[in-house]
Amino acid sequence: MRRHGRLIRGIQWAIVLFYAVLVVLPAFLPLPDDEARILDNLSLFAQFLFWGIWWPFVLLSMVLVGRVWCGVFCPEGALSEAVSRHGRGRGIPRWVRWGGWPCTAFVITTVYGQLVSVYQYPQAALLVLGGSTVAAVAVGYMYGRGKRVWCRHLCPVSGVFGLLARLAPLHFRVDRARWEARTGGIVALPNCAPLIDIRRMEGGSACHMCGRCSGQRDAVSLALRAPGLEIAVNGQRAATGWDTALLLFGLIGVAMGAFHWSASPWFVTLRVAAADWLIEHGGLWMLADNAPWWLLTHYPQNHDSFSWLDGALITGYILGTALLVGGALYALCVAATRGLGRPAARHHLALAYVPLGGCGVFLGLSMTTLTLLRHEGLALPWVDAARAALLAGAVGWSLWLAWRSSAAHSASLPRRLAALLTIAVGAALIAGGWGLLFFVW
Repeated sequence: MRRHGRLIRGIQWAIVLFYAVLVVLPAFLPLPDDEARILDNLSLFAQFLFWGIWWPFVLLSMVLVGRVWCGVFCPEGALSEAVSRHGRGRGIPRWVRWGGWPCTAFVITTVYGQLVSVYQYPQAALLVLGGSTVAAVAVGYMYGRGKRVWCRHLCPVSGVFGLLARLAPLHFRVDRARWEARTGGIVALPNCAPLIDIRRMEGGSACHMCGRCSGQRDAVSLALRAPGLEIAVNGQRAATGWDTALLLFGLIGVAMGAFHWSASPWFVTLRVAAADWLIEHGGLWMLADNAPWWLLTHYPQNHDSFSWLDGALITGYILGTALLVGGALYALCVAATRGLGRPAARHHLALAYVPLGGCGVFLGLSMTTLTLLRHEGLALPWVDAARAALLAGAVGWSLWLAWRSSAAHSASLPRRLAALLTIAVGAALIAGGWGLLFFVW
């Protein structure tokens, strides 16, 4: 990868062009009618590629090969880095380096995407994806010199990718002793675009897997490891409160609420009750569906428009789900670590839920894939069994990580078993939440 940097850059720019065409052009075409098909309508084709193939399998790639997507394929990263070489080159301000941006940006982007129906309409996709790209270019122009400041600190999915990459069996391993000994290899420091201190790198959470540091001082090499080892072994040193917040309240809680609300009978009941109350108390303006499309979904030609009440309820439902689910999971992590006699280990044990968080979002995004394929007339009788198998596998992986992680905090078998059972309650809660969506509603 280090030797073929020019080829990688060529791939990046080809993807930038492909990305631009599929994001921009459909937004200026008429909305597809009921007879349109994926292969004869550019809007449906772009929708299928972005939300049916692109994003679900980008998430899967993080679990399999780490953040290769970020370092080799991501159009926003390539643009931000390229622009930063010719930009103003300012130092990175403190507000950009705030550790809460990955969590905050993920929550805001997810909620806003639901309000404008980003999965369904090309105009909304251009607004969300194109807006993110413009922001990445602007940050690249202002800050850093040949660096990916946007990717490191502000990208809405960077934090999620960092969590999932901890599961990957493939990573760049750094031999610290050999690095310090300076015995050979390439000595000139490479341009590490995501701003990593390569010498001290212990895992793949922040590494973009671009290969630029491969062979550095004969101390950096591509290597295999047990899946999830970075969580079980390094998690006690690397886990932070923001990781916990992003995982429990964002990747699990917000995502569950975002995919739930459109199918939830609870949401329907709440909406009817709220509408009746507004009618009785003179709040009819909340029932109007006159918001612009860039604020709330407004496509009357498709009989699809959100009222102001819908917007408030969708936001409340997603954030309420996040608080309830995330709060319950956090309480269980605290209880488990108190049982271990190490309350400070709650962030480490919380990382055990990463497989379930990733699985839930993958299955949620794949709903678009399956909906479009069924619209094409494809019968998919195996879907429910596959979903159940993936959820069961994620539960097992999470419990295995919790068991391995508990060993770093206690040698007592009863204490570790009690902690495992507590974490298992949370795993059942997550699997049950997705089970409602896929098998009950």
